[in-house]
Amino acid sequence: MSKQQHKVQIIPLGGLGEIGKNMTVIRYGDDIIVIDCGLMFPDDDMLGIDLVIPDITYLLENKDLVKAIVLTHGHEDHIGALPYVLKQLDVPVYGTNLTLGILAGRLKENKISSDNLFPLAPGNSIDIASFNVGFIHVSHSIADAVGIFIKTPIGTIVHTGDFKLDQTPVDSKVTDFHKFAELGDQGVLLLLADSTNAEHPGYTLSERSVGVTFDETFRNARERIIIATFSSNIHRIQQVIDTACKYKRKIAILGRSMVNVVNIALELGYLSIPEGMLIDVNDINNYPPSGIVIVTTGSQGEPMSALTRIALSDHRKVEITPGDTVIISATPIPGNEKLVSRTIDFLLRQGAEVVYERASGVHVSGHASQEELKLIHNLVRPKFFIPVHGEYRHLKKHAQLANDLGLPRENIFIAENGHVLEFTQEKGTISGKVSAGNVLVDGLGVGDVGNIVLRDRRLLSHDGILIIVVTMDKQSGSVLAGPDIVSRGFVYVRESEQLMEDAKERIIQALEKCELNNITEWAAIKSNLRDCLSKYLYERTRRRPMILPIIMEV
Repeated sequence: MSKQQHKVQIIPLGGLGEIGKNMTVIRYGDDIIVIDCGLMFPDDDMLGIDLVIPDITYLLENKDLVKAIVLTHGHEDHIGALPYVLKQLDVPVYGTNLTLGILAGRLKENKISSDNLFPLAPGNSIDIASFNVGFIHVSHSIADAVGIFIKTPIGTIVHTGDFKLDQTPVDSKVTDFHKFAELGDQGVLLLLADSTNAEHPGYTLSERSVGVTFDETFRNARERIIIATFSSNIHRIQQVIDTACKYKRKIAILGRSMVNVVNIALELGYLSIPEGMLIDVNDINNYPPSGIVIVTTGSQGEPMSALTRIALSDHRKVEITPGDTVIISATPIPGNEKLVSRTIDFLLRQGAEVVYERASGVHVSGHASQEELKLIHNLVRPKFFIPVHGEYRHLKKHAQLANDLGLPRENIFIAENGHVLEFTQEKGTISGKVSAGNVLVDGLGVGDVGNIVLRDRRLLSHDGILIIVVTMDKQSGSVLAGPDIVSRGFVYVRESEQLMEDAKERIIQALEKCELNNITEWAAIKSNLRDCLSKYLYERTRRRPMILPIIMEV
C-alpha cells in the first residue's frame, strides 16, 4: 500500500463477536502496530483442540511493515498467542513490567528468546515509526493493566484495554482519569473500548469488597482453607495473603501456573508476603489444619488443574478432609459451568464447605459496567467509536450507550474480525475485509486441524466408524478375501452379530454389482460400498457412522 497521509486504518483480527483472542491492527501508510495478541479457549464442538489463536495472514503478508506489538495486560486472552506469533514475526513487544514478566515465562516454556521485550511504564510514551504510543494506568483483575493512546498524524486513538474504574483498588493505584480527560481536551479521533460488561447496569464492585468476604470466611473457618482463583489475579492473591496473615495462617501455593505467576510477582515487587508466612506445599501436614491456607489453580474446573484433582482424590499432596473450607473465587467462563459444578459436587461429597456463588461476594468482575463506560466516554469525548472485546450483543449494547451519550450513529462502528475501518479527520468507513478467523492449536500442530478434520471428529464422536477391508485381484477385480468389518464406537459387535453378517452380505452384493457393471476404479468401488452400506445401516439403526472402505490389491 502506498503512503496514505490522510487515512488511518483499524483492522481487528480478534476479539469482536467473541470473548478472547483479542488482537487489533493499526496502520498508517506503511507503518503497522498491533495491540494485544491473545488466545481463546475452544468451544465444545472443537473436539480435541487445545487453544484458538488469531489468523495473522494479513500481518505475514505485510511482515516488513509491522513495527511493534503493544500489550495492555498479562491475561491469556491478550498475550497467549505470542509464543506462536513471535515464531513468525520478529518484532519488538512493549508492555508493563508484570505483563512482560508473565510473557517471558510463557516464551521460555516455548524456547523463544525474550530479547525483544521492552518495558514501558504507565504515564510514559515512545515513538514507534509514525506513531507516538503511551500507556495510561487502569484498574483490572490483574496488576499493571493499561489503556493505550496512539497519536497518529491525523489524530489520537485511545484503546482502553480491559478495565474498570475501581475507586479503592487493592494497590491504591487508581485509574488515571486525568490522562483520559487530558486526551479528551486535546481531541480524540477514535475510541476503542472494552464491552465485556456493557449489559450490566450501574458500577462494578471494587476488588476490595472481596477482601471483606475473605475476612468473614476466614473468621468462621475451623479447619484448612483452600482458595481457587485465576493465577494472574495478583490483587486477589494479595488479599488472601493479607487475610491469612491477620488470622495467623501459613500460605502454600499449589498449581504450576499459580507458582510461576506468584514467583514472578514476588520478584518484581507486585506481591508482598511477610517473612516466614509462605511454606512449601510438602510441609502443610506439619501444621494444624486451622493454621493453613492453600492458594491453588482450578477455579474453572479444568480437568488437569490442582483443585479438580483434589476434588477427585487424585492429588499426590493434598486431600480433602471433612470440615475443610473451599472458596472458588471466580465466575465460570461461559462453557465451563458444567466443569465447575462437577468439581463443587465432588468437593461437597468429600465433606468440604464450598463457597462459590457470586452472591457470596467471593468474586467481582474486572470489567467496567455501564456507568463506568459512560464516564470514560464523557472524559475522552471521541469523534468516532468502535466497541471491542465482547460478543455481538455486548458490542451492540455498548454502541447504544455511546449513542445515548450523544455520539451520532454514523460515527459508531460495530465491526467484525477482518473488517478494514478507515478514518480521516472528517469521516469513517468500513472499506474492505482481510483474512481473519480461527487458527486451531492441537498438541504441537498449529493450524493443521481445519473444518474438515473437525467435521470428521464430530462425525466419529456421534456415530463411530466402520472399516471395511476387502482384498481384490488387481487384474480381474475379483474378491480374494473378505469383506471384513471393524467397528469402533458404532455398535458392540458381539451383541450385533446378525447386523454385521447382513452388512457383509450387502457389501458382497455391491461388489458383485460393480463387477457386473465393469466398474474397476478403486475410488468408484469404494464410493459404491460406502453408499450401499450407509443406506442400509441408517435403515436398520438410524445412525450414520463414518464408513471407511479399504481395498487391498494382490
